[in-house]
Amino acid sequence: MQVKPHLHSFVKAIIIAWFSCSNFATAKTVIIDAGHGGKDKGAYWYGISEKTLTLDVAKRVETLLKKKGIAVAMTRKSDRFVSIKDRAYLANKYPGSIFVSIHFNAHTNSSVKGIETFYISPKGKKLAKSIQNRLARRINTNDRGSKKYHYAVLTKTKGVAALVECGFISNRWEGARCSSNWFRNILAQEIASGIAAYCNNN
Repeated sequence: MQVKPHLHSFVKAIIIAWFSCSNFATAKTVIIDAGHGGKDKGAYWYGISEKTLTLDVAKRVETLLKKKGIAVAMTRKSDRFVSIKDRAYLANKYPGSIFVSIHFNAHTNSSVKGIETFYISPKGKKLAKSIQNRLARRINTNDRGSKKYHYAVLTKTKGVAALVECGFISNRWEGARCSSNWFRNILAQEIASGIAAYCNNN
């Protein structure tokens, strides 16, 4: 059957609209959570403040993900205090969101070092492993793996969630690296790569 010109245009418009709505419905927003902030400075060793490092890496990850065409929302973009409840509330505003919380570690034993990720759910485990594997492959430090742990910021988040510990600032050698611009850039690259890979595969 031959479609009349005006009907052809109408059908084409319907198809375009359908695809647009479908893409919108299935779009994922990645929530990047810079740990601590404001009155909550997090770990503090050798003049290095965790809250400053997390915000710097989070902003770099945001930029990299946006360049990949991934929608991003930040729990904070400045040095301000955000409660765990509010962080989870923001993440839960976006249906099917992917939540990644960025932190730096510390230990009373200053010889401890390495990178690790945490998760709650099976999907969170996939996300955590995707990030951890890339960080461990690129960075010369202890691979402390991906682990299930009931951090409040993860348990209160409804979507897929992971928490990254980017290194121990209580270790002088690792802390010095974490405070350097080049190293934080590498961290951001691998975290963004792990998130993007998870998005593409799920």
